[in-house]
Amino acid sequence: METTTYTVIGMTCQHCVASVTEEVTDIPGVTAVDVDLATGALNVTSEQPILDEAVRGAVEEAGYQLA
Repeated sequence: METTTYTVIGMTCQHCVASVTEEVTDIPGVTAVDVDLATGALNVTSEQPILDEAVRGAVEEAGYQLA
């Protein structure tokens, strides 16, 4: 297992957290997603390394950006 931390910009509520969580969870190989609204921290746990661009794409699909 591998966990990588990113920072998401633009989240303001729990709906934002749910949207990011849903999109990132859909990335193949991702086993867990934890989003902290207060800090913007996005922790992604996966079976193998996940490309940063896959995470960036999922976050952008949810309507937000990575720092």
